[in-house]
Amino acid sequence: MKKIILLACWCLALVACEKEEVSTFNTHYTALNIWVGSQAGAVYESVDHNFSYVYEEGDVTFYAQLSGMPADHDRTFHLEAFGGDSAQVINAIRLEDYVIPAGAVSGVYQVHFNTQKLSDPNLFTTEDGIIYFRVVPNDEFALGTEGHQQFAVVLKNYLAKPSNWEVANYPQMPLDYYFGAYSRVKYQFMIEHLGMKDFQVNYNAQTSYDEETNVVSNSYAIYLVQVMQRALADYNAEHSEPLVDEFGLPITF
Repeated sequence: MKKIILLACWCLALVACEKEEVSTFNTHYTALNIWVGSQAGAVYESVDHNFSYVYEEGDVTFYAQLSGMPADHDRTFHLEAFGGDSAQVINAIRLEDYVIPAGAVSGVYQVHFNTQKLSDPNLFTTEDGIIYFRVVPNDEFALGTEGHQQFAVVLKNYLAKPSNWEVANYPQMPLDYYFGAYSRVKYQFMIEHLGMKDFQVNYNAQTSYDEETNVVSNSYAIYLVQVMQRALADYNAEHSEPLVDEFGLPITF
């Protein structure tokens, strides 16, 4: 009788263990976290976009990650713009059909802003705007965890003079040492052709350009001046009038 009781208890325990091992994951409906900052996990509430830094379309990068299991098929999600100044800039925004690929748990994506499609070119030149984005829930994606359900883009439309244009502490070098006197038109022309802004020159830097710190070496700064001289020569050759700054003076490098 004792053996029978022990055998019955062992069978019940085995059944209980088997029930514990049954998967409870649902891969067909999961939360989707979104944020701006970095893919490595730096999460910010907002990111800046300056319309004046690009002639036509510029991008804002955001990140998405599942709070759940990957699926065996591609899954599409969409963003919606809301709040803030969305009504004023909605025609200047381009959103995509964003996709989390099969087997993936995260991705890097962009929201696109077109300067030429602003309803008023003077928008955000004196006061910053803001617009919010969030995921549109669907059959496969719910809103993410708190703090990862939306992000904001602060909208600007002006060029701020870099603080290191005329003043810098050695081994940092002032930008006017290489590029000459500052003007808004000159700086915008530089951003357009170099794809760089707010960078610093370190006279002792060994790396030509460190993207993470946005620092260039002395020799690379000299190369950038040559790039701008060629760009300016090309512009002036293609136009009947030379490029002039906001004061009507010819741009020089």
